[in-house]
Parts: sequence; structure tokens; C-alpha cells
Amino acid sequence: MRYADRAQAGRALARSLEHLRGRNPIVLGLPRGGVPVAEAVAHAMDADVDILLVRKLGVPWQPELAAGAIGEGGVRVLNHSLLRAVGLSESDLKPIALREEAELKRRAAAFRRVKPPAVLEGRTVVIVDDGIATGATVLAAIEVARAKGAVYVAVATPVCAPDSGRRVAASADEFVAPYQPHDMSGVGAAYRDFHQLSDSEVVKLLQKF
Repeated sequence: MRYADRAQAGRALARSLEHLRGRNPIVLGLPRGGVPVAEAVAHAMDADVDILLVRKLGVPWQPELAAGAIGEGGVRVLNHSLLRAVGLSESDLKPIALREEAELKRRAAAFRRVKPPAVLEGRTVVIVDDGIATGATVLAAIEVARAKGAVYVAVATPVCAPDSGRRVAASADEFVAPYQPHDMSGVGAAYRDFHQLSDSEVVKLLQKF
């Protein structure tokens, strides 16, 4: 399976999410690549849409292994059991947290001038990305959404590595990924157009809502 682009993938993904329409969901795209997918999903479902700004706090020698995450509004989530298992303290994560906080602030400054953060308290949220390889960022996003008060967290993506999908499904209330190739070489292989989005492209998509 190959998608023409992220928008087409989002329209296809929306068909698997119709059952959530009655929950008045809010669709949250993970910048940058997840935003056009989320915009297409939200348009097809006539749902609210926003972005979820989140940065994972990776273990220093294994950055894809998330020891925690930070989100807008000072949300901070730590995986204490993992920290104990790998022998790290909260202070060991400080340099990583400072770097990720700087990037979070940069993205917030770029994107929030057109769309302030939505309130997630009591909401059903659908976290959308353009694909899941390791799953670390999406797992962090789930924790941030819950910390912001979401009562039901679904994750939806057009393409996902099967092992990562199982991990995400175990953390989310619902997981939707129509295409899970066992020989997945990378998210981009599932798209004909997989260009790197710029901040300005994301801003234009947000201005539609």
C-alpha cells in the first residue's frame, strides 16, 4: 500500500474513525508531519482539530527510549520505573529537558500565534501522526494528553511498524493503523509525496480552522 500524500492518507484514515464521531472528538496532529493527516481526518469527521506539542525526553545513550515527556503548559511526565531500571535520576535528564523545552517553546511561538491550545479536559482525543516507526513520540503524546485531562485517548496513523503498534495499543484506549507492513523500512516508503513540512506549511493548515 502507498498513499499519494498525507492528505489522502488522512481521508482514508478517517473511514476507520467514524465510530468516534458521536463522542465529539478533537483531532490532535503531531507536528510537523502529522498535521496534514490530522487536518484531513478532522475535515472528514467534521471534528475539532489542534496540534499536540510534545517532546520526548530520551535516555541519553538511547534517545528513542522515552524516559518521559514534556508538553505545553508545563506538563511533565516521567517514567519513574524506567528511570530506576536504567539507573537515571531526574537530575540526569535536566540537560535533555532544557534542550527539548527550548524546541517546544520555538514550535509554540511558531504555531500558537494562529491557534491557541485547545482545552483537553474531559475530551475524547484522537492523536494523529503520519506514521509510527519506534512509537516513542506517540507514547509520550499519550501521556501528555492524559495529563491535560483527556478522558479517552485514541491513536490513529496511516502506517505503523507492527511491534511499535502493539506497544502503542497497550497504552492508548484505542489504536487504529490500517497499514502495518512487517518489512517496514521507514514511514516515508508508504507515501509517494513525503516531503519535509516547513513551519509555514503547518501554520497554513492551522489557519483553515
